[in-house]
Amino acid sequence: MLMQVGGEGDRPTFFEMVAAQQLPESLRAALMYSLGVIAQRRPIVHRVLDYSDEFFAFLMLILEAHNVRTADASFAEALYGLRRQPVEIVTDVTQKKSSLPSRAGLTRAQKSLSIFFLVGLPYIKAKLQGAYTAQRGSALQTALWGSSSAPVEEVVPHNNRSIFQRWKLNLVAFLTYSFPWIHATHEGLSFAYQLLYLLEATRFYSPALYLTGVYVRRASGQELLDGTKHIQERRNHDYERIRGPASLKAVQRGLLKSLYTFLDYAQTGLIAGVFLFKMMEWWYQSAEERVMAPTIYPPPPPPPPPKVAPNGIPLPESVRTCPLCLQRRTNPAMAAVSGYVFCYPCIYKYISQYKRCPVTLIPADIEHIRRLYKDA
Repeated sequence: MLMQVGGEGDRPTFFEMVAAQQLPESLRAALMYSLGVIAQRRPIVHRVLDYSDEFFAFLMLILEAHNVRTADASFAEALYGLRRQPVEIVTDVTQKKSSLPSRAGLTRAQKSLSIFFLVGLPYIKAKLQGAYTAQRGSALQTALWGSSSAPVEEVVPHNNRSIFQRWKLNLVAFLTYSFPWIHATHEGLSFAYQLLYLLEATRFYSPALYLTGVYVRRASGQELLDGTKHIQERRNHDYERIRGPASLKAVQRGLLKSLYTFLDYAQTGLIAGVFLFKMMEWWYQSAEERVMAPTIYPPPPPPPPPKVAPNGIPLPESVRTCPLCLQRRTNPAMAAVSGYVFCYPCIYKYISQYKRCPVTLIPADIEHIRRLYKDA
């Protein structure tokens, strides 16, 4: 379990909820990056990457189902010491007060809904996003290059299509039109709930928690200890339910033990994988920047100034004196073809008449005059 950060009471801070929400995405990025690196040496791993959505959903289904079943929390919430609490706690008033639980656990329906919103909904959203992106890309390609580049089912005349093809095309068309609105509505509701949670106007961080009928709270130290004891009791109960011959019981017990060991170390291992992924990303990015960065050379020396022409106007002794009027420069301007500075009225009249620089006699025009706003 990760360390709880700040806040008072059992209400998690906004930053804890954001961290718990973003952890699965970071885990997915780390996992896909690791598989991509392995696939470069083992091409068979590309088959896993082709079904990355299904692979990650299956992995999260195992982790989320285990945590919701044993800890009444999602995988990320359990790492931050958080628990899900039903909004309405219904107890039997005929029971003795000493036997009433201090915290009611999630019902079976709430656990099922929690798993759906944690695993099923993100998987459906990812598949819809992929289908929408592919459809938009196909539509854009058809608009640019014509119907010759469209898929075969789009080129076949409408009357010659089968019922399945018509249904598929209608579904894709409906998806293309409605998915942006559905996505925008979902993101807008999520933002509204997060804003209300930040302002402490509601205990629900997301619409999914509201529909499930639960809110997230911090778990006390005693609850964490009781949760560990409860998990061990449940596992012992699972071991006792094993039936069959001695050899079969040994195999089943070994499989259960392996599964529980995997689940015990999965959380720590996956979080370590996220940190390792971030470190590798930083390391390779820094190394790539060093390799791809251009070599920095010192700036070249400025070219020598043009020589004064034998028939040109000689330069005065003072660099602040105009070579034409031999007075201190006012309203300075430069002849861009040579770099020498004169008074603006002097150089303007000279170039207008002679079409050259008065010092170097290099051909020039009015467009080569540059006004200077700071004289050296």
